[in-house]
Amino acid sequence: MHGPASLGWLLVALCAATGAYCLLRMRSADEEQRRAAGGEAVMGFGMAAMAVPAGVFTPPGWAWPVYLTVFGAAAAHSLWTMRSLSTARAGGHHLHHLVGTLAMVYMAAVTALSPSHVHAHGSSGVPLLTGALLVYFAVYVLTSGARLVPVGVDSGAGGGGSASGAGWGDRPELARACRLSMGIGMLAMLITM
Repeated sequence: MHGPASLGWLLVALCAATGAYCLLRMRSADEEQRRAAGGEAVMGFGMAAMAVPAGVFTPPGWAWPVYLTVFGAAAAHSLWTMRSLSTARAGGHHLHHLVGTLAMVYMAAVTALSPSHVHAHGSSGVPLLTGALLVYFAVYVLTSGARLVPVGVDSGAGGGGSASGAGWGDRPELARACRLSMGIGMLAMLITM
């Protein structure tokens, strides 16, 4: 990633922490939660690796085809999952994961094809596609953030709520926060393209 080193390190920390939490979510009793968490862990750790500041570590030339392969396989898996699930269940999350993996493929391809893997502002990538991805992830971040805001507060149960007995892997609000942080990370990465 090109840009200020402090932003790069913050993004690495955010994405790595998100990937680690997604690994914890893979211990869920719900199979769909485990499957989604596995894909999100790949995204989190992949984003963390791609976000390392270029001034600190310049990946070797073979790293970009590896990123293309990993994220291409994740995109194919998302497509396969969407195809095999019923229309009602294959909704927003799987489509969002597909868009995210394809965005990572796009960023890896642009970086691999750019001369000496260095970006000049405004000269790399297809501006229309980058802009479309920026708009998509900005809308995603805003709507996801709005879903995290509590609508009403139940003051009677002593703060227990319905999620009090749920394990770390089964907390929907934490899963949404995880996806929100990866959306913010994706926005930051796309801005530096």
